[in-house]
Amino acid sequence: MDLIKNLLKGDKLSIARVISQVEDDTGYDILDRIYPYTGNAYHIGITGPPGAGKSTLVNAIAKKLLRESYKIGIIAVDPTSPFSGGALLGDRIRMGDLSLQKNVFIRSMATRGSLGGLSKKTKDVALVLDAAGMDYILIETVGVGQVELDIAQVCDTKIVVLVPESGDSIQAMKAGLLEIADIVVVNKGDREGSDSLLIELKFAFDLKPKTGWRVPILKTIATDDSGIDELVKEIGNHKEYLEKSDEIKKLQKMRILNQIHEYIETEIKRHLRETVIDDKELDRYIEKIMERKVSPYKIARKIMENMLKGG
Repeated sequence: MDLIKNLLKGDKLSIARVISQVEDDTGYDILDRIYPYTGNAYHIGITGPPGAGKSTLVNAIAKKLLRESYKIGIIAVDPTSPFSGGALLGDRIRMGDLSLQKNVFIRSMATRGSLGGLSKKTKDVALVLDAAGMDYILIETVGVGQVELDIAQVCDTKIVVLVPESGDSIQAMKAGLLEIADIVVVNKGDREGSDSLLIELKFAFDLKPKTGWRVPILKTIATDDSGIDELVKEIGNHKEYLEKSDEIKKLQKMRILNQIHEYIETEIKRHLRETVIDDKELDRYIEKIMERKVSPYKIARKIMENMLKGG
């Protein structure tokens, strides 16, 4: 199949076509075919609250990796438009100069209602970029606070980006977003309060139980590449730590297990919609629920029992 052959060669048009098929739920056969060619890319997740400068930071990291002759895939997960269902912010516009580079492929995606900040298709798109020969895949996610945790199930190195104005929210974030951090970055480090935030973050991490990896807390100014060399160095250090400690295999196993669970859930929902639940019957159930003659829990159990019986 020429499309797959060209994808494996890193052809940008073929990559885009395959991703479009995956997003439209018509690319599962292709995913099966390309899977043996995956497993080589290193996944880096960049997350944090809105306004932290994540896109600028991704841009700076990608340029640094490009100078080291790596191939880079970027997935920018944006909020979903309530009207079109598409991505609102369009990181390909913000990264226009980067998108023209030969060894870079950028794809903006919508969250499509996913509370964790990642579209359910993100993992599949990352798989496509992996098969296309990308060395690093950078995934920038919507910054939505504590529910932003599903990035931990996708990426090898998780970078949490904060800004000096985030200081007041550290207590609330400690139990959520900061728990997934492998590296913490205080971006816009030239602003007032950045040093205070660094101290507060170091104190917060000192209180956490010690693990094999010491979470570095760095200050950057992504707009002028300040601190980017150190950040990329720490990404390399974390990658080396995961590989030497065998933690990367645990991450990969967890990722595969989560994928299996997700695909099973997706197939169950599809099966329910297509074969088990008749629309008219479902309307009758809903009427009964609205009249309080039966609970939605009982109806859900009844539908599941019918499905397990095969109809």
